[in-house]
Amino acid sequence: MQITRRNLIRTGLAAAAVTGIIRPQAALAAGGIAAAGTTLARTWQRGPAGIGGYRRIVEAPGEPHAVRSDFVAAAPDRATRRRGVLAFAQLSDVHIVDAQSPMRLEWLDRFDDVDVDGDPTTGLASSAYRAHEMLTTQVADAMVRAINDVASASPVTGLPLDFAIQTGDNADNAQYNETRWNIDVLSGGTVLTPDSGNRNRWEGVADQDFLSYDPHYWHPDGQPLLRAVDIPRRKYGFPKVPGLLDAARRPFVPVGLRMPWFTAFGNHDGGVQGNFPPRTLGVGMSAIATGSLKIISPPAGLSQADLLHALRTDPLGLLNGLLNTLQVGTHVRLVSADRDRRILNRRQVVEEHFTTTGTPVGHGFTAENRAQGTAYYTFVRGEVQFLVLDTVNPNGYSNGSIDAPQMAWLEAELASPRAAYQIVCSHHTSETMDNPLVLTGGDLSPRVQGPAVVALLQEHPRVIAWINGHSHRNEVWARAGGRRGFWEINTASHVDFPQQSRLLEIADNADGTLSIFCTMVDHAAPASYSGSLANTVQLAALARELSANDWQDRAVNRTGDADDRNVELLLQRP
Repeated sequence: MQITRRNLIRTGLAAAAVTGIIRPQAALAAGGIAAAGTTLARTWQRGPAGIGGYRRIVEAPGEPHAVRSDFVAAAPDRATRRRGVLAFAQLSDVHIVDAQSPMRLEWLDRFDDVDVDGDPTTGLASSAYRAHEMLTTQVADAMVRAINDVASASPVTGLPLDFAIQTGDNADNAQYNETRWNIDVLSGGTVLTPDSGNRNRWEGVADQDFLSYDPHYWHPDGQPLLRAVDIPRRKYGFPKVPGLLDAARRPFVPVGLRMPWFTAFGNHDGGVQGNFPPRTLGVGMSAIATGSLKIISPPAGLSQADLLHALRTDPLGLLNGLLNTLQVGTHVRLVSADRDRRILNRRQVVEEHFTTTGTPVGHGFTAENRAQGTAYYTFVRGEVQFLVLDTVNPNGYSNGSIDAPQMAWLEAELASPRAAYQIVCSHHTSETMDNPLVLTGGDLSPRVQGPAVVALLQEHPRVIAWINGHSHRNEVWARAGGRRGFWEINTASHVDFPQQSRLLEIADNADGTLSIFCTMVDHAAPASYSGSLANTVQLAALARELSANDWQDRAVNRTGDADDRNVELLLQRP
């Protein structure tokens, strides 16, 4: 299997009024399009480069829907006959991070820093650390607010959003506390404290601990006395933001989605660092996660080749060896142990979704999933049947595949449809379902990869779309072939810039064609946090700005092309 960076590391109105965050209801624009609250009205972009290439966020014009007629021509008068079928929201790769966890392996990240002498930038470990990762719950809350703002009327059909679905990597490290924070942010109504370990102070790579201070990390309060300015500030223009670490840990009451929400299982939900299988490595890695020793800096002389070999052959041995040999106080620091950081397996993640203030209870997972420890299921909303896959390979590595029993289930559901249209949802894209591993995580079932799933879907004419995440990039493919093609729709993440979600509307054009309208939504934060850390929306604004300046990600186009974002996708009606 190809080695890539992903293969390695990879309430309501009352609450809003209290925090002073309510936006006006969307109004219909010319042509019957409700643009407000979406990127049809305006977009956020990186502004001009300042010191160290650091860029603020600036407002840019909105983007109209591009029309893609890969399957069928677009009739010029179709809008006059159009009937809305269903509208819903997709959130993907939220990556709720416990940024103080001993199993957060930030020290790997420097192996892709351009300032490391002798080691080329490869992308192998660039997701191990992000400067803004202490703000993921606030970003999620700001996204929930944005979706609620447009929930009453979708932009094109005017239908209310019927539900929302997460397409995996909801947590970052398969930890109990991350899983709970995700469920509680989307459900709302209960106090959430995005903190772990010592509840009185931050304990991690970003604070001012003198002995363990490492300049490779951003320190928002600045460096300790007699220590050098950190690399993000000195080289990449990052600002000082005093008080951020306390503000990031501050309890808040999430507003929660004002609609039912469903979920899918991602590799970061089902594997340590999104790669390592809980069944064979979970006990040892859970002991590290819940323990009191956190690696801050790697030993001198550890090369990329050494790291790659150790992670592929014995990752738990690597971590335990470092914890036993590195000096406590400098390379390793003492932190407060916390059982809430324990690693969950798939059955336990499914079970957590039955403790919720949101609807439906279980968020799609069924009694059969609870009993069998599976995470694939189906549900029907109006005229559409949704088939939610579990594409995580329990044998490890970040890319996906499905097992033979799940493939048989999918074949049976497609052969006996429960609604006029069918949409598949999953974490992985068809192209990233290339993981053939068996045995390494204790699972013996042969794996079914992406091309076989695509071929199956193309033989069933009621399938109109496959919606997914994983790549952290907006992208849309026309999957032509077989009896009929379908659209594959991939949506960017909350953790990397541009931090967007997607609205999807299905419309019957009454001329033998359907349109699937995709509209990108930015979270509810403004362009700038304006020096205020007062609430989740201001903190989310800072998170967006920091994510846009990730020094390993500045040249990466995660927004996609224009016809991957706001787009009308036409196809023949089944």
